[in-house]
Amino acid sequence: MKTVEISVENVSMKFRLANEKVDTLKEYIVRMLKKEIRYSEFYALKSVNFEIFRGERIGIIGHNGAGKSTLLKIISGIIKPTDGKIAVNGNVAPLLELGAGFDFDISGSENIYLNGAILGKSKEYLKGKYDEIVEFSGLERFIHTPVKNYSSGMRARLGFSIATQVDPDILILDEILGVGDEQFKRKSSNKMIEMMNSGKTIILVSHSIDQIRNLTDRVIWMDKGEIKGIGESNQICDLYLNEMKK
Repeated sequence: MKTVEISVENVSMKFRLANEKVDTLKEYIVRMLKKEIRYSEFYALKSVNFEIFRGERIGIIGHNGAGKSTLLKIISGIIKPTDGKIAVNGNVAPLLELGAGFDFDISGSENIYLNGAILGKSKEYLKGKYDEIVEFSGLERFIHTPVKNYSSGMRARLGFSIATQVDPDILILDEILGVGDEQFKRKSSNKMIEMMNSGKTIILVSHSIDQIRNLTDRVIWMDKGEIKGIGESNQICDLYLNEMKK
């Protein structure tokens, strides 16, 4: 019997957007006190329902603004939904934004311990994994350099290396395999496959349909905050591409 690792039930996410542009903080405060700022409601997600089983490889596709990143942030526990319930059984390593969780003023070495602690790992555990993380990232020469001096690709490599070496139950990736040089892309893809074969649950958002086909079992197709399709990867990818041709 399959074990449900993530359950999303009637999840909606509503944001308030200011209708008028306010250029300065002072202007915003004055207009807010005078109750002159009007808002409109925007639903990033609308009554989303699905389950993900332990060890599954799930792809999420859709246009920019479809609700993909909002959904990942809710699963990761970064934000709470306006309505609905979500249950996650297992520790999550989210790679949603380049450099997320890093302190740019300290070194890559120090950020290994900081980011690892955010992911729930002890200092002793991270000491044991330190050499593996540095070696996988390929940043040996720069590991004691402040992260503010890293390129976006270097930050992505370090973030990916930390997240994949701390042994998460669930790994969430948002376009992370699209950064870095070709060697790192191959290396990270191979690491993903290794984690999949070891029974980890993987959630991957990507605009690369080939990547989604090759790395996932099922796909969730998001459109305007709703699920437009969910099912076997090739089937949903074909439907999505056919829709794009219209």
